[in-house]
Amino acid sequence: MALVEIENLKVAFNGVPVLHGIDLAIEKGEAVGLVGESGCGKSVTWLAALGLLPPKATISGEVRLGQDQLVGAARAKLESIRGGRIAMIFQDPSSSLNPVIRAGRQIAEAVELHRGMTGRAARNETIRLMEMVGIPDATRRFDNFPHEFSGGQNQRLMIAMALAGNPDLLVADEPTTALDATIQAQILDLLISIRRETGMAIVFISHDLGAVSQICERVCVMYAGRIVEKCSTETLFRTPSHPYTRGLFDAIPRLDAGRDRLIPIPGSVPQPGRMPGGCSFAPRCTHSSDRCHNIIPPLEVLGGARTTACFHPLGEETASFRPNATAARQEVVSA
Repeated sequence: MALVEIENLKVAFNGVPVLHGIDLAIEKGEAVGLVGESGCGKSVTWLAALGLLPPKATISGEVRLGQDQLVGAARAKLESIRGGRIAMIFQDPSSSLNPVIRAGRQIAEAVELHRGMTGRAARNETIRLMEMVGIPDATRRFDNFPHEFSGGQNQRLMIAMALAGNPDLLVADEPTTALDATIQAQILDLLISIRRETGMAIVFISHDLGAVSQICERVCVMYAGRIVEKCSTETLFRTPSHPYTRGLFDAIPRLDAGRDRLIPIPGSVPQPGRMPGGCSFAPRCTHSSDRCHNIIPPLEVLGGARTTACFHPLGEETASFRPNATAARQEVVSA
């Protein structure tokens, strides 16, 4: 039985659909990447699953954590799960940490809430978590304010706060986007190390394919509120099947490419209220046919563990991209 199962998850804002039926299962201990352009629904999927969307959002479908159904669950039930069994960290730690409360105190509050510790025991556990995520001299820095830490250290503090409840699943929502390349590498190494030590599962949301390749065994590619391709990371990098996935790879700048121009994906992502009649990627796709413009392709198994939502999936002969050190941690340029 999967740790988390999402079935036919749909979200609409003021009646305008933004998620069109997401099906996703996260197994215990695995690392899954969600990739795609900004606005494709990566973050909304998990905000909806955890009941963190505003009241104007209409949510349907199922999100199961073991025997617990999260969609439509009572607030008390969701609060017992958020931070306890599923924790989430965001890309901008400065907007998540309270600037007028000492950093250690904010982590200790999570320890008290989810672990039932108080007083010195909560302080000692907080210091242990700060040391675990690589904060130097944690005992002294317990009383520092967030502005007294660097951006990378603030992200480490957020990871420590997420670990306070010993979660089964950590959802990392673009945790390295606002950091420089050196600090990005450190945060990725930290997540890999913590997963190895704790056995927790990770959902890594990013548009950085290089980062995803280092931390995830499986990848789901999203476009315009739908998953368009799911497979192992190795398979995706070796032979991307969906034309959109191949477009993302072609748009990655390579250090060994000389002065060759990038190959952008033509056009732009359709607005949620103006989706085309068939495949949402068809207006931008060089492989589309009349069928693509009139019928939404289902997510079907192509072979092995790969599923793709495309009437004209790419074959082996189209796949020339090979991940290497020069491509790692390069941001996807989509247009």
